[in-house]
Formats: sequence, structure tokens, C-alpha cells
Amino acid sequence: MTTIRMRAITLGVAALALAGCSTVQTPSKEDPWEGFNRTVYTFNDKVDQYALKPLAQGYVKVTPQPVRDSVTNFFSNIGDVYNVANNFLQLKIADGVSDIMRIVINTVFGVGGLFDVATLAKLPKHNQDFGLTLGHYGMPPGPYLVLPLFGPSTVRDGVGLVPNYFINPLTYLDPAALSWGLYGLNVVSTRANLLGASDLLENAAIDRYSFVRNAYLQRRRYLISEGRGSNNLPDYGEGTALPKYDEEEGAAPAAAATGAAAGAAAPASAAAGAAVPASGATRAAAPGAAGVPATLEGPAGAAAPAGASETTVPSDQMIPPARIGYPGLLRLH
Repeated sequence: MTTIRMRAITLGVAALALAGCSTVQTPSKEDPWEGFNRTVYTFNDKVDQYALKPLAQGYVKVTPQPVRDSVTNFFSNIGDVYNVANNFLQLKIADGVSDIMRIVINTVFGVGGLFDVATLAKLPKHNQDFGLTLGHYGMPPGPYLVLPLFGPSTVRDGVGLVPNYFINPLTYLDPAALSWGLYGLNVVSTRANLLGASDLLENAAIDRYSFVRNAYLQRRRYLISEGRGSNNLPDYGEGTALPKYDEEEGAAPAAAATGAAAGAAAPASAAAGAAVPASGATRAAAPGAAGVPATLEGPAGAAAPAGASETTVPSDQMIPPARIGYPGLLRLH
């Protein structure tokens, strides 16, 4: 109980820090507390730069890849407890039963979760947390919020951290040293898996804060909608002609004549052209097809960054206390 009280106090201190929220001169609707958020983001980035990243780099150097994958699988198996609870809260019974089967199979046949046997058995892994459950029942996200040590969030997702904390099995482990040791290992393991991603962010983004914010909000919207509406493009109608800005004013009569002549052949080619919108829609849907924000996609066929684990764990499934110490960019994958 003492350990639980100490962690509850830690969460309270983080919440009280929000009282110092400040704004910029032209805040956006989604980020009215940008001044405060940028300050906290800078603090988190310094913690990562001088503490977490060096620890993660050392972890990669001294730990073989198979061992790192087993550690990732172990915490991923614990993260499935979140999925079970929140899927049942959202009345997604089939997904909840599937997650229970994942936990049983990985715990029994995967040696306590060190091996992801359930994925080999074609049982999908879901992304759920209490913030998504609140959104499922219509609670708006509220303003964007960067929490000290926890990273990017919203008011709704920040509230969701508290139930997530009490769902976490590691919260109740004794002795306390074992519980905190596993929290620390989870943080270092997750940061090691994201070394390549953070390097890419540093090289690609001009304003890293805006990049992280937009990517986080876009992914949370996608998870709340479960992919619905991601492929809805405006319908301008088949007969709507697009303006041609590259033609000179004197060429207009000739273009009109050419268009009239081409229009006579349009009925004959209508059947062949019917396939064009369909293929175009497929291409337009590609960036969000896998649930990844379009801004985060890399070149096709790009190799995995050096030192990154081959076993990936969506950040939304990481246990909340393990988010302590995460830099702001760590919840983007």
C-alpha cells in the first residue's frame, strides 16, 4: 500500500504541474496551452538526451538482440491485460476473448511471455487504453497536453492514465524494488526500440514539437474511429472539369475546340475509364491504410534502424507507469 500511495503522489505532482499552463499569442484550437506544452516538451527532451537515450544505447550494446526481443515480448504480454479490460469496457467481447487467449498462450507456451506465440497462431494484437474507452463513449479529447515525463497526451488521455495505472499488474508486485526495477527495464527497453525513430525525427522535422503533436493527435483520432472515415475523399462528381492554370489566355479558343472534339469520343471510352477512380481511391487510401499517420511513413522498403528491436510494441499498450521518463516522441509508433 505504501508503494501505491507513493505512485499516486507522483501522479498528483504531475497533475499539479499543469496549474502553470501558459499560452502563446496565437494558440491553435487543439493546442491552446502551447507555451506550457513547449516548455514541458523541452524538459522531457533534455531528460531523454542526458539520461534515457544514453541508457538505451548502452542497453543495446551489451544486450543481444534475441534477449531484447524477449524483454519486449514480456512487457507486450503484460500490455494485453489493458486490451482485455478496455475491450470488455467497450463491449467488444470478441476482441476481449481474443486478448485473453493471447495472454494464456503467450504465458503458457511462450515461457511467461518471452516469446510471442500468439501472433504465430494468428491472434491479432489490439491497441486499447482507458483514454480510447472514454473516447468510444463520446468524451471529447480536450486540448493537447504534454505531461512532465509522460510525454504527449490530451486532457482525456491524461485522465485515462489513472485507471490504466491501477489495471497494471506490476503496480501490485512485492517487494517494491522488484516493481520499480521492472518499470525501469520497460522504459529502457522501449527507448532502445525507438533509437532509430528518434534519430529520424531529429533529422527530418524542422519543428519537432509540432511534428510530434500532429502525429500523436492524428493517430489517436484514427484509433478512436477504428479507421472509419480515413479514406473518405471529397466527391466532386464525374463531370466536373478541373481548371487548367498552365494555359495562356490566347489559347482558350483552341482548347475549347479541342475539348469539343474530344468530348465526342467520351461515351466510347466511358467503360474503360470507369476503373480509374477506383485505382485512384486505392492510392489515396494507402497512407492511412495501416493506421499509421501519413507524416510518419518512411520510404518504401526502408531497412529497420540499427539497434531497433524486430518485435514492435504499440506505445498505446505500454503500461502507464512505464511511460514515466519517456521523451515526448516515444508514443508515436
